[in-house]
Amino acid sequence: MQLGGGEESCKDPGNPPATGHQVRGRAAPSPSHSSPPFPSTEPSSSAEHEDEQQQQATASLPEDALVEILSRVPYRSLRRFSCVSKPWLALCSDPKIRRRCPQTLSGFFYSGLRDIKFHNLLAGGAPPMLDPSMPFLRDSYMLVILVQCCNSLLLCQCMKWTPGGGSTIDYVVCNPATEKWDVIPPIALPGREERPLAYVEMTIVYLGFDAAVPSRFVLFVPQSGHCDETTEVAIYSSQTGRWTSVQNEWGDQTILHPSRECVFVNGTMHITTLYSSVATVDAEGKVWRNIKLPYVKSIHPFAAPDSTGHSQGRFYAWQIDNDGDCQLYVWVLEDYDRGKWTLKHTVDVLELFGRHHRKDGESYNMFAIHPELNLIFLADGKEMAVSYDMDDCKVNVICTSGEFARFGGLPYTPCFAEWPSDGH
Repeated sequence: MQLGGGEESCKDPGNPPATGHQVRGRAAPSPSHSSPPFPSTEPSSSAEHEDEQQQQATASLPEDALVEILSRVPYRSLRRFSCVSKPWLALCSDPKIRRRCPQTLSGFFYSGLRDIKFHNLLAGGAPPMLDPSMPFLRDSYMLVILVQCCNSLLLCQCMKWTPGGGSTIDYVVCNPATEKWDVIPPIALPGREERPLAYVEMTIVYLGFDAAVPSRFVLFVPQSGHCDETTEVAIYSSQTGRWTSVQNEWGDQTILHPSRECVFVNGTMHITTLYSSVATVDAEGKVWRNIKLPYVKSIHPFAAPDSTGHSQGRFYAWQIDNDGDCQLYVWVLEDYDRGKWTLKHTVDVLELFGRHHRKDGESYNMFAIHPELNLIFLADGKEMAVSYDMDDCKVNVICTSGEFARFGGLPYTPCFAEWPSDGH
């Protein structure tokens, strides 16, 4: 998998020092290449003759067969094929094909100093498949702030002026690939006053979406009581357009971590707590678990992992010893019922960045794991972001300057399925 491209100065055609070097001496497997069964793109004597050839080639297969073939092609390849000719552009733009074609990690959203930005992972510095400025929201809102990215959808806080000269804030869930969006209604529960999300004190909203079930998204809003202990969770479903409230079954003294980090996988929301555990609840509010997180005693007794993520349908946690030898530890949750974790991988982070020692004040972070591959992403908090393949131990530099290189971003996989609700 070739990774590169992006914004700012991330399109360097040269070879940064750490690009492609091998860790622990293992050689990377040679990639295999196969030619897709599509018309030749060799230049012809005229554009008209080329279009005629392409039309004849596409007409030689039944429409159902073409749709079935192209629906199995990754979307990145589909975009390249659409540049062959006008007939291919029309064919590859067919919504029936686009909705079904397999998707993979496209890049990372992150908040810039003034707006939302996107670091593109398409090879060769190809333009991203979306506009991170969210023009479809800018028509209605003066300010758009990125809150979360869950797989294919974004949760944003959006501000607009009101006729009286004031302003109002909406929580909006949007799909950047299709430019569809929904305004989240106020929390409305039986016997209680409606409460707009943006005006509920200490509100933290967690977004859940799985492209395998594109007919809905869900929102989780924990309600806190004495000493910030979670008492109940309000759950919104886009399918019903309604809020429900369920009592906390995580146990007493459950205080969720005061950040917006969460992981939604297999229909279950995972949220870390202040007591080194991960609290999980399914989309219906029926299955609750509180699972102790793994830790490395040599780093700090009972220190919680730095962050969490999901890959290939499993929940992961990781930790970097930034106060010691900069070792990275990556765990996978093997058994929810028993809370069994397996240490999947360890690696020297300094080696990944081509350095021999950690300078005072340097701090490294792993900010994401690929949803389909044993591929992780790290940043040095200063000037470089890299990807690292845990199978073949290969490192690739993906950015060498800018805000993304320092802190990384939120992984994004496009989804072209029909919008979960009527929306915009």
